[in-house]
Amino acid sequence: MSDTLYLSLWYPNLRVTTLAEKLIAVLGAFAAHGGEAKVYSATVWPVSWKETPVFQQVYGRRIGEGDSDAVELGAEPALAVEDALELLHDDYAYEFQIGWSLWEAEIDDSKARWRQQMRLVRVVGYGPLFDEGSYEAEGHIRVDFGTDSPFLEEEVELNSETAERVEENVRQLVELTNAIEEESGATARLLWSELGESLAQRLAARLGVRNN
Repeated sequence: MSDTLYLSLWYPNLRVTTLAEKLIAVLGAFAAHGGEAKVYSATVWPVSWKETPVFQQVYGRRIGEGDSDAVELGAEPALAVEDALELLHDDYAYEFQIGWSLWEAEIDDSKARWRQQMRLVRVVGYGPLFDEGSYEAEGHIRVDFGTDSPFLEEEVELNSETAERVEENVRQLVELTNAIEEESGATARLLWSELGESLAQRLAARLGVRNN
């Protein structure tokens, strides 16, 4: 069963006025670890997730494979953060989406074909009073990686290629989370899943089948 994977980050004595520099550092780490350099969208949520956004801007994303038809869309992290945090309040949350590529399997005639697929990752910065102080449990900044399927591929036959692709995805995840922690100056981090299961344990069990 697939699960949703998150990374929570905490910073000592973080004030909402210094949230921008942390968000820029987190978003900026993606480009060197399989992600895009520019932000797809920015959204500002007041008070709680139940409320209607007070700001939303879709910048777009890069399209085209060749030099002749490539079109650079999106916003630099600093610009997207500046746009969103013009509405700076203790009880607001600031959500950004950015592209990140992973190996994913497409099943065709019972055979897995592997492709680098771009997914949108959500990066959320919490004001201290947003949703009754949910930052205490979810982090001053939370990264929502989406489904954990690319790190396990439990529906695909386990062979040397599957194991290699899964291990590449996990390596990229580890390198990205390490870079985010270091470059943003986080003093605590937690990689966790919505269902409470350990990705490391599930991965060990998955790859362990290969040795039986």
